[in-house]
Amino acid sequence: MSLQASSQSIGMQKCTDEETFYMHCRAAYLTVFRSSLASITSKHQLCRVLQQAGRNPSQATLNKHWTPRTTKLNFDDFCEIVKNERPTEAHELMRAFRKMDINGDGYISHSELHKVLTSRGEKMAAKEVDAIFSLADTNKDGKLDYAEFCRLLVSTAEQCQIAALERLEADAKLKRQNFGNELDSPPKSLASTAVTVPQPPHKTEPDITLKKDSRSSSRPSSARSRRSSLSNAITMAASNTKSIKLAEPTSIQDWHHTCMKGSFFLEEDGGITSLQYRLTVPQTATVYLTIRPLNLSQRLEKPSSWMSVDTAVFVVSGKDTKEDSTLVCFTESRDKEKCCWKGELSAGTYCLLPFTTGCRLRKRTRKSVSKPVTLVNRTDMGELDLTRDFRGALSDIFEVIDLDGNGLLSLEEYNFFELRTSGENCDEEAWAVCKENFDTRKNQLSRQGFMELNLMEASERGGDPTDLWVTLEAMGYNRNLEMVEACPFLIEVYCEEGQCTLQPVSLESGHRILNTALQRSITARSEVKTLRGQENILVYTYRGEHRISTVIANKTNQKVTVHVNNEQSKNCSSSRGMSVFAVEVPARTKMVCQHVLPINEHHEWTYSCVESIIPCQ
Repeated sequence: MSLQASSQSIGMQKCTDEETFYMHCRAAYLTVFRSSLASITSKHQLCRVLQQAGRNPSQATLNKHWTPRTTKLNFDDFCEIVKNERPTEAHELMRAFRKMDINGDGYISHSELHKVLTSRGEKMAAKEVDAIFSLADTNKDGKLDYAEFCRLLVSTAEQCQIAALERLEADAKLKRQNFGNELDSPPKSLASTAVTVPQPPHKTEPDITLKKDSRSSSRPSSARSRRSSLSNAITMAASNTKSIKLAEPTSIQDWHHTCMKGSFFLEEDGGITSLQYRLTVPQTATVYLTIRPLNLSQRLEKPSSWMSVDTAVFVVSGKDTKEDSTLVCFTESRDKEKCCWKGELSAGTYCLLPFTTGCRLRKRTRKSVSKPVTLVNRTDMGELDLTRDFRGALSDIFEVIDLDGNGLLSLEEYNFFELRTSGENCDEEAWAVCKENFDTRKNQLSRQGFMELNLMEASERGGDPTDLWVTLEAMGYNRNLEMVEACPFLIEVYCEEGQCTLQPVSLESGHRILNTALQRSITARSEVKTLRGQENILVYTYRGEHRISTVIANKTNQKVTVHVNNEQSKNCSSSRGMSVFAVEVPARTKMVCQHVLPINEHHEWTYSCVESIIPCQ
């Protein structure tokens, strides 16, 4: 067999294995839910659907995937969990039972099982042990034949999977059903200052996503689907060969300058939140606006890990509603990590909406850390103190929440931190107490005072780091004290005439305004095509200097499902996190389909996408 034939054979086998895996996942999912568009909304549902997939999740496993901050998991999340949680094997169970079998006779008494399961590891209640024993002790002799029990347990799991597959095969409609996650519609209003950036596929419009691995099973097979397709290919040059850059004004040192820091934060459901800002321009003026990731590293040769995350700012005028807002401009040009815009703004007030595509800031698989970084220790005098590593992380957090960069925290700045980490505000009375007990300057909390505040919280809990970790995780840190789920940024505004002001604000419907602005920025500067044979289904493709974005418009009176295939793309990363997926577009609406960035900006990249309609069943 030739090398090419061997490669094709291996590829076909891999594809077949992957297709089988996702078919099993869908089958298990559809035994609990009516559609794979439905979301898991409780730990109990997660347990049920994992059991249908042949897993036997412990409470520790469930708690790992369903944290106190989890509100829902979609089908894609479920597939990842199934992929990472291996099914229990009979020999593993046997090994565990043999350790309990003191006599080595192949049997375990009720008392032995009770003692082990109620006193070690993940302790069980006595009633739970009784229920297990009653099920396994088929001849009621007070002994458990654990070899037979292991076979029964594994066999039951296999039977669940077989039954789920048979049900899927028997129902043609289910078999060809939508394949991905369901999003909320419409989004709820947010009362806090942090607002959700409408990053597909999260929050704002319903859609479906399909893992890259399941490509063949997701392709619409009918001739009608193939006829209703659109192919689009764009080759982009490496970033270091681009010559189109927005030149910084030569006299910029004489312009009025104001700046404000912020951060993008990843949520449990994969959405991205950020503050919004209000820009006030006192008179018509030429403005130079920039945004870039904020490097917190003290070493120039080793920049912060998030410096490659793409950033942008959308400038919107009008009232704080989707209908009345108007997209004025957005930072379209780029110079290294900095994204820029230069132009004239009329006198007035504008809303600045930070944005990132999510191509380079996305949820990571959380690996268990055998020994998390120590946050608190005791001095030689026996007093509690913050460790050096924890102080370093707190210092970086201080830099992020010190929005105006003056080295002090005002009540407003501190409250942004409180809203992010606890969902609560610090009132004037509590702030007065804070100033009395911790180091302050000009009625603001200093960096030292911020350290003292965290030390006091650790002391009040006797050194228990649980609440400290809640704060750190909310700010994007993992248990190794690495900021992996956040991207601090810096917005700078230069105004040639007059003194503009910039301040963070709270907008309840801000995420909808940003989504509208994002759609308009794409549709206004795009090449638009219709799907073949579907003149009322439009695909807008925006080609920027460093990203490609698409919007799908459905002008029909019924929802449509569009299959999207990026498999032929090269050196590309999609905001969907996969190369093959589907999106469900409600009737008479537009929705952002995806954003695409190069994986390696120093190499040429090719965006090749085929969109096609999945027929209704």
